[in-house]
Formats: sequence, C-alpha cells, structure tokens
Amino acid sequence: MTTYKRFRVVADDPIRTLVEDFEQPELAAGEVLLQVAYSGINYKDALATRANTGVVRTYPITPGIDAAGTIIASQDDRFKVGQAVLVTGFGFGVAADGGWTELAVVPADWLVALPQTLSPKQAMTFGTAGFTAALAVDALEQHGLTKTSRVLVTGATGGVANFAISFLQAQGVKTIIALTRKTEQADYLKRLGATTILSPTDLPEKTKPLAKQQFDFVIDTVGGTQLSQLLPLISYGGSLALCGNAGGIKFETTVLPFILRSVNLLGIDSVEANLETRTRLWEKMATLWSVPAALQVNEIKLTELSATIADLLAGQHVGRTLIHLGGMTR
Repeated sequence: MTTYKRFRVVADDPIRTLVEDFEQPELAAGEVLLQVAYSGINYKDALATRANTGVVRTYPITPGIDAAGTIIASQDDRFKVGQAVLVTGFGFGVAADGGWTELAVVPADWLVALPQTLSPKQAMTFGTAGFTAALAVDALEQHGLTKTSRVLVTGATGGVANFAISFLQAQGVKTIIALTRKTEQADYLKRLGATTILSPTDLPEKTKPLAKQQFDFVIDTVGGTQLSQLLPLISYGGSLALCGNAGGIKFETTVLPFILRSVNLLGIDSVEANLETRTRLWEKMATLWSVPAALQVNEIKLTELSATIADLLAGQHVGRTLIHLGGMTR
C-alpha cells in the first residue's frame, strides 16, 4: 500500500507536532482529492500548532490554510481529474485538514480553478497573504483610492503587507508609507514599492480623538493599540482596511473620526469571500499584479517547518515561505 506524508498537530499534554505517514483517503460526494504541489505558511497556520490560541478546536489536524495542486480524483462534476486548482480559507486547515500534506481531501465548493497564467508555486507565493492583500486594496479602491492617495501599510515586513505594497505600486499609487519596527528592512520595502518608511515611534505618543490628517487610506495588518493611534490620523473621507490582529484583538477609539471626518473602518475577511470575488481577484493577481520580483521567497520541506513557525510567532519572519509537497508544478 502506498503511503503519503502530512504534518500533524496532536492534542497530547502538551500539544505536539509530527510528520506522519497515511494511506490514500476515500472521497465523499462533493469532494476532490488534491495532489498538493505547494502550500504556504501563514501566521494563522503557526498559531494552529500551539495550544489555546483559538484557531483550532478539534484535534488531530493538519494545518495549512492554503494549497495548490492537481486533482487526482473527483466526486464533483465541476472539477475533473488533471485540473489545476487552488484553495484558501473556509475551514481548510482550521476546521478540516489543510494543505501541509501530500494529498488533501477538499470540498469542491472551496476550490478556485487555477488561472492559466499562474503556476501552483506562484499561486502559493501569493496564498492567503496575497489574497487578503488583494481584498484590502480592492476595498480601498471601492472607497475612493486613487494614484494621488497617501496610503499607509502597517506590519510592513509581513506577507500581507508585502503584497499590499506591491499591489498599490502596480495600481500607480505614488505615496506608499510602510510602517514597521524592522527599520533595517527599509531597502527591501522600498524595492517592493514603499516610498517612505516609518517606525511606530514616529506615531503620536498620546492618542487624541482627532489629530493631524496624515494618511488618506490605511491597510492595517496589526490591529490592537496601534489601530487606536491610526484612526485619528486618517483624513476626511478616508478608509482603513483592517485585516490582521498580530498586535491584539482589542482597541479603543472615539466616535469622532467617524462622525466628524467620515472615516470608514473596513473589515477584510479572506475566509468566507464568495467565489465571484475569489475568481476576479485571483485573475487580477495572475495578470495585472503578479508576484513582486523583490519579494523574499523561501522554499522548505515538511520536515523543516518548525523553525519557520517559531520565527513567525516571534515576529522575526520576513517575506513568504512555501512548503514544496512534490505534486505537479506546471
């Protein structure tokens, strides 16, 4: 019997992780069997390997909230054997086994056909991080973003922020401000498209209900206390797209930015986005936006995951790390 490998989180006391062998699973109606070529590593995936983070409630589980590869068996007429597809979000890697595996069982409703101009490796270089950034930029465009807008991107060395900076540059935005503690990465961020680098220490120490209008739009991947500092700095009619919580889930503010400056706080959710939105933005990533040449991309094996997980949780990870699972790479 042929066996395959997958990364597993097991709820022993304490919680532990391992790479284990398993046999090819059976499919139910509406499912496909995906031979995974690549999966990505996201902050959410790293949290899924630790206890009491609220990401995973049922164990054992295989993390990995995104994957791309080729269908090798299908119980759904919409998808055929040999078709290249990708999956991000929904319950993948959280409520159901995810992409850190050589073979993945995936509900067909979660799949997006891989655009013709995009390889599985390129798709996973984007992954959930790229898709989230695409949603954020798209939301700001719907709320008035133009080439002359002043746009701040927080947590700038993280995956979502890297793509947001690159996508904004591709849209022709002239003023892209990267906010990061890692100011030693300034040259890297400028190669991605940032025009100005700020440190959190450059923000006002005291949070006032309203302050000098410094930014027209914000993509915030951090949340927490920093979000409280940013809202009073957004100019009249501006918007903040909130898509992360690395800085915490709580923040304090007043109603004044909203009722006196018409500021919009836009929630960005990449998990339950509908198929029309997914298809439209993945096509845009495959054509108009593309993977930035300056993006730092690392490729590892299943057995090398632990070090990257530790870096992500410690806030030391830069760029994008992919897991090569060995499927077709087109």
